[in-house]
Amino acid sequence: MTKRKLAIIVVIAVLSGFVLRGWMAGDKNNRQTAVEEKQQVWTCSMHPQIRQPKSGKCPICFMDLIPVNLEHTDSAERQISFSPQAVKLMEVQTTPVERKFVEAQIYMVGKIDYDETKVKHITAWAAGRIDRLYVDFTGIQVSKGDHMVYLYSPELISAQAELLSAIDAQKKIKPDSSELITRSTLLTLEATKEKLKLLGLEDTQIEDIQKTEQPADHITIYAPVGGIVIEKMVNEGMYIETGTRIYTIADLSEVWVKLDAYESDLIWIRYGQEVEFTTEAYPGELFKGKISFISPTLDPQTRTFKLRVNVKNQDEKLKPEMFVHAIVRSGIAMSGIVMDPNMASKWICPMHASVVKDAAGKCDICGMDLVTTESLGYVRADTPKTAPLVIPVTAPLITGKKAVVYVQLPDANKPTFEGREITLGPRAGDYYIVEKGLAQGEIVVTNGNFKIDASLQIQAKPSMMSPQGTEKPMPAGHKH
Repeated sequence: MTKRKLAIIVVIAVLSGFVLRGWMAGDKNNRQTAVEEKQQVWTCSMHPQIRQPKSGKCPICFMDLIPVNLEHTDSAERQISFSPQAVKLMEVQTTPVERKFVEAQIYMVGKIDYDETKVKHITAWAAGRIDRLYVDFTGIQVSKGDHMVYLYSPELISAQAELLSAIDAQKKIKPDSSELITRSTLLTLEATKEKLKLLGLEDTQIEDIQKTEQPADHITIYAPVGGIVIEKMVNEGMYIETGTRIYTIADLSEVWVKLDAYESDLIWIRYGQEVEFTTEAYPGELFKGKISFISPTLDPQTRTFKLRVNVKNQDEKLKPEMFVHAIVRSGIAMSGIVMDPNMASKWICPMHASVVKDAAGKCDICGMDLVTTESLGYVRADTPKTAPLVIPVTAPLITGKKAVVYVQLPDANKPTFEGREITLGPRAGDYYIVEKGLAQGEIVVTNGNFKIDASLQIQAKPSMMSPQGTEKPMPAGHKH
């Protein structure tokens, strides 16, 4: 064999080796790609229930299918894992579940009204003719004892005549008169005096009649209380009957603030709570009062209930019909409202919230027995055990009556989150009270939970919008 033939054979052998290795490598890559394609699952970003073994179009919306990340398929049904970089890009934030006393702030609006217990009416105690009205227009400030009406009354003249007759009969009693006659005469005299009092005469007026022994043809009616004349119902020269209302006087040293609270706020409202409010007339000035009445019924149209707040108004800055913006701050415990420290172990009147004492007793206003503040729905906050279990309002995803939170699992190789349905109590400010489903110290997601939920939906796992997950794909082939 010549050297030339030998060189040709060597070149052919080398080239054959390269071709063989290339073919083997290509075959290996093709087989690996086929395996990966066989294992890959494709879904629709709009309809995660669609699961296909190969790429294509969504049969519902015709969008391009996207591959499902097989990295997460080994996790539990309600769990999902991400890389630290992905968690950072998703801006996931967490916070621990904790027990602490939180505060609910209830905002309300309302207006100022007269204190009904301090509104008095001046009425005619005897029929007659009004010869003079000393207060002839509304809005005048009067004091207790000021003269208001000058009234001519035939009935009054007749009653005075009876008094003078009784006085004359008393003078005619002789020392030797029987005890029966003497006692009867004295009783008649006292009865006539009492009759004049019932007709509106003062003791001084009756004494003047006894001294002068002359009946007065007019009676002066005086103001029973001090305040503002808010109504005048008669005019001079009118004839009136017994019981006719002449004036209405309102004492503005204390007023009522009537507020509207929503039905959902009823759980935070308690009798005796302090209320702060402001008015349009005095911006920046804060007024305070106590809740003295909670309406037992709701307005069927507005779904609100009425509150009444008693407020001291010695300088009379607050005027009836003023609009107010009020706030009630309620500290929350496990079973109710945290008692104001100033009311701890106190006794309060169930009719007058301003009457609060250190010991049991009677109300100074109405004489009712005082009751403990605990009996009105307050609770103590003596130990941390009474603090409620709370989470921030941004933690739960709420749909109807269902709430879902995402809990970060400890001791995981990479950030892993688990969806969990919980039972929420009422909202208190920036927190929700947790009734069940979480334990103190667990870590819940407060930001990025929607993104985690969306990732679960794409993988057709249980989520907020799909509590049961979606059906697993059927194998390719003929389906019945």
